[in-house]
Formats: sequence, C-alpha cells, structure tokens
Amino acid sequence: MKILVTGAAGFIGFHLVHALCSNGESVFGIDNINDYYPVSLKYARLAESGIAEEEIVQSHIVKSSKYLNYHFCRIDICDKPKIDELFSREKFDIVINLAAQAGVRYSIDNPHAYIESNIVGFLNILEACRINEVKHLVYASSSSVYGGNTKVPFSETDRTDNQVSIYAATKKSNELMANVYSKLYGLPTTGLRFFTVYGPWGRPDMSPFLFIDAIFHNRPIKVFNNGNMLRDFTYIDDIIESIVRIIKISPYKEIPSALYNIGNQAPICLMEYIECIEHAIGKKAQKEFLPMQLGDVYQTYADSSAIASVTGFTPSTLLQDGINRTVKWFYTYNNANDKTMRELNKV
Repeated sequence: MKILVTGAAGFIGFHLVHALCSNGESVFGIDNINDYYPVSLKYARLAESGIAEEEIVQSHIVKSSKYLNYHFCRIDICDKPKIDELFSREKFDIVINLAAQAGVRYSIDNPHAYIESNIVGFLNILEACRINEVKHLVYASSSSVYGGNTKVPFSETDRTDNQVSIYAATKKSNELMANVYSKLYGLPTTGLRFFTVYGPWGRPDMSPFLFIDAIFHNRPIKVFNNGNMLRDFTYIDDIIESIVRIIKISPYKEIPSALYNIGNQAPICLMEYIECIEHAIGKKAQKEFLPMQLGDVYQTYADSSAIASVTGFTPSTLLQDGINRTVKWFYTYNNANDKTMRELNKV
C-alpha cells in the first residue's frame, strides 16, 4: 500500500509519517515548508525523519536515511501541475491530506492565505485523487467547524453552519467539497475533526508551546477570556492511532463519505490546563488576563463514539501525562536547538 502524506513537515504529519513508516508502509511525504512559523522547526522535524535540510530542493525527491520506505519532496498543494505530475507518477493508494494554512487567529488578518491553501489546494488534491482513482482520501478537518454551538458534546450529526473564523469556514468547505466528490465520482473520503491537538514537536503558535516557553523563560502568558474557556485537549499519539486505524478500514461503497470527531471527550478549564503545565515545569506562571479574541470559541467538547465504533479505539491520554511528555520534549529540544529556540521566541 502506497500512502501520500501532505503536510509531512507539520506537527501531525511528522508524527504520522513516523507511525506509518514504523508499520512498514510505503510513504511519500510532501510539504511546502512555508514560513507561517519558523521553518527551522519544520526542518528539524524532517531531520528526525531522515530528511536532511541540505538535500531538500524544490520538487527534488529525497530518500530518507532513517526509513527505507519513506521519500519526501518539497511541493505546494496549490501548485496544480506539480500535484498532477506527482499523482500520475507515484500512483498512490491512499492520500492523507494534512496540508493547510493553520491558525484560527491568523485567519482574521490573512484570509487570502486560507482560501488559497485550504480551498484551492484541497481542490487540487480532490481532482488528483479522482483522476488517479485513489482508493481512499483521508483529510484533516477541525473542531472549529462547530463554531458557536452551545450543545455539548459536539456530535457529527450537529449543525455546523455557525463558524466564527475564516479558518473554520475553509474546513467546513473541505467537508462539503469532499462530500460532493464522493457522491459525484464515488471517491471514498473521510474527514477527521481534530480537537485541540498537543504534544512533542507541536506548533509554536499554539498554547502548549507558548505557555511552556513563556514560563520556562520567565515571561507572562496571555490568558484569554480571563481563563473562562474549556478545551478538549487531545494528545498527539491518540490522534495518530486514530488515523492509522481509520486508513485500514475500507470505506463503505454505499456511503463513501464519512466524518469523525477525534477528541479526548474530557474538556478542561483553561486555568486547570495552566496548572498542569505549572506542575510539570515546577514553576508558577505570570498571567496576563485578556478578553476573548476574535475567532475564538468558549468551549470544545468531542463526542468520539462514532470513530470508536469503527476503529475500536478512543483517545484517553490524561492531560497531565501528555503535558509531562510535552514539557520533557521541550527541555530536550530547547537545550539541543539554541538557534531554533531563539527564532521561535520571536513568534
């Protein structure tokens, strides 16, 4: 089975590549390595996968020195000719699309980047899958599609027409587009609504990295909505296990389009979350309390029973355990990558 992972230098993509390669799958990764956050972290993730920075040239295929079954190429999913050429040449069985312009708050100021990557880029992936008869397209959606919903926990059958950010709107658009391709062309598609993913090698624009880094360097942390927020924090290993299991399941031909939540089903108050980080670091945070940010929602809370019913797996990592592992990684990475950390501290 030959698997394409887009966004392979990203947080989730990096971990997924490791899992699939360790399972003996033939994996091809692509990423545009954009500078939404410092590319040094992305190159560091690639290096961990056996892809050396100096070997990465636009559209040049690099063979991993760590995994014999892994190849990487720097390609943007918005580059339709390159995507078409790649699919035609490589003949992928399964495509896992994790490439996207991420970040809810960034989408408020830079909406065009989201339309280009998350809409146009996703359309290129859909078309390439259709033309090359890919057996299954799995793609990243987001808990943000639930927007301002007040009914909890969020279920896949709930209405999702009340998004509060362009990022969320593009993810809902992906779901609609995939559903159309499934109905028109019989392309099996599965959308995964991720809930607040955290863990080692995480994005530096997300709260786990921001809070750990700030506390570690004696800087105040920004606590939005005065701490009155709930998040369903989901550890990266649970996300990866869910994806690995879902791609092993053949989509039902009579219902080729599916959507699943992947969340820990245990929303945590923001202040309790901060206490977990303080406990792991052994230091109290300096807190700067601020109002709710544009595009944010009060709570996220997943009902993950649907994906559990088809995979037999439910995310269950306790927040303190996940935070402890994340802090341990941060210390190791901070000590080993002084230049990268200086760049990240400018984010």
